[in-house]
Amino acid sequence: MDINEEKDILEEAGGTGYIEQVEIDHEMRSAYIDYSMSVIVSRALPDARDGLKPVQRRVLFGMDNMGLSYSGQTKKSARIVGEVMGKYHPHGDSSVYDAMVRLGQEWNQRYPLVKGQGNFGSVDGDSPAAMRYTEAKLQKMAEDVMGDMDKDTVNMDRNFDDTLDEPSVLPTKAPLLLLNGASGIAVGMATNMAPHNLGECCDAICAYIDNPEITTDELMQYIKGPDFPTGGIVMGKAGIKEAYETGRGRVVIRSKTEIEVDEHGRETIVVTEIPYMVNKREMIEKIAALADEKRVEGISYINDESSRGETRVVIRLKQGTNSGVVLNLLFKYSPLQSSFSFNNVALVKGRPRTLSLKEIIGQFVEFRHEVVVRRTKFELDKAQKRAHILEGLLKAMDIIDEIVHIIRYETKSIDEAKAMLMERYQFSEAQASAIVEMRLRQLVGLEREKLQNEFDDLMKFIERCNQILGSVEEQFKVVKEETMDLKERYGDPRRTEITLADDEFNPEDFYADEDQVITISHLGYIKRTPLTEFRTQNRGGVGMKGSATRDSSTSISPIRTAPCFCSPRRAVATG
Repeated sequence: MDINEEKDILEEAGGTGYIEQVEIDHEMRSAYIDYSMSVIVSRALPDARDGLKPVQRRVLFGMDNMGLSYSGQTKKSARIVGEVMGKYHPHGDSSVYDAMVRLGQEWNQRYPLVKGQGNFGSVDGDSPAAMRYTEAKLQKMAEDVMGDMDKDTVNMDRNFDDTLDEPSVLPTKAPLLLLNGASGIAVGMATNMAPHNLGECCDAICAYIDNPEITTDELMQYIKGPDFPTGGIVMGKAGIKEAYETGRGRVVIRSKTEIEVDEHGRETIVVTEIPYMVNKREMIEKIAALADEKRVEGISYINDESSRGETRVVIRLKQGTNSGVVLNLLFKYSPLQSSFSFNNVALVKGRPRTLSLKEIIGQFVEFRHEVVVRRTKFELDKAQKRAHILEGLLKAMDIIDEIVHIIRYETKSIDEAKAMLMERYQFSEAQASAIVEMRLRQLVGLEREKLQNEFDDLMKFIERCNQILGSVEEQFKVVKEETMDLKERYGDPRRTEITLADDEFNPEDFYADEDQVITISHLGYIKRTPLTEFRTQNRGGVGMKGSATRDSSTSISPIRTAPCFCSPRRAVATG
């Protein structure tokens, strides 16, 4: 059947279209590419600028529009989900609610942006309560994430049905991609980024601004490594450095434990911190199974004594059991020791890229610079317009009698009054409108003083804005000031400890850095002697101390040796 016959059949059936024959492999390839790009760009990967996925960004934006500030009251989660889903994110209520809950879970987010009320789940893997039972509002830090939204700092896009505007990115002052990390599975790629400490990140950002050519080693002087919300101990720095240099790496996280001994000498292992993303309940079940299967012997009792905000898992051992041996076996076979694989994939200008630590910081600094410039331009324009109005009002108050006469006796409408003011006194249209709408109370002397003070303050502000816009150094100075202010308000101590792995200890670190003397005899014997001992004389001796050979009855004269004064790290003897 050719296309003409298909058209005739469709026309007879009342249809108006026709069937187009295409290659099935081409159509499937095209459809799958469209689907995969939609998942990559619009669902699974965070933006390198604000560190948020689209659903997270829409949740925060929707909550901000609802007025759910930190100082306000909470509202039902169901209402928040309906607001976000109906206006910005048409992908089902569960995806919106799950994203909002995760933003409020303290064991998942190093710096939560949502403050939940009710059951928001637990580190044991418990599911949150249904959205009709819980309530939420924004955390304090969310104000710095959403701030300056109304100052033309970011581009706005149309929502899914072209009825509302939503931000393409949030003008955050906090580097959320580093602070809270990210995890997501797209099509053909995934991301898994670790959380970090805010104070360390702020210091690294300032160091990058001062020196854009800074190296990874220099950045690691500020950012020691990931700082997980559940604490723990990171074993080794090699994986951290590899991840920071290449965007990919792996670190081992070990639980923090304490050994308690009772009056009978029996030892108890107490787990106070667990690895990131480890389900505490499953971890305890795994340890209990290892004990039942006799794979780890010596455990008599295990119990979870954790309370809200504090982890305490008690592993009581049998009398005479060595706690060190049991602990090492648990580290080997149970989730008491886990690993975290870095895969720093984020969207840069709409395209997925694997980013190093320096590139992540560079993208954020570039974004913050753009936000500061756009915000300053907006504030300058607004200040200039207001100063222009104030200038007209102050001028009008000097000739208020003439203006009242014009409005009352010489004109019959507001438009006519404005036109006469513009023609006779060279007021602008904006100034004339403000004068006509001026209230009588502004004629009081005190009101004039307020207007004059406001005008003077605006002129100083305009001068400052022009100073910022006229100097790139001033713009980056503003970025640094806001970054350090963020550190001062939200900075907290590091939770995760970082230690060297067994294979990362430098043998030279175990020896004192002191001068040595290397002596070589004619028979080929070499001896190293500390310089302090070499200069010590024996009773009745003369000159430097000699060196004994393999036969203690014979000594070698210092004249027959070749001493070399050096440190143990560069000890080279010359003959």
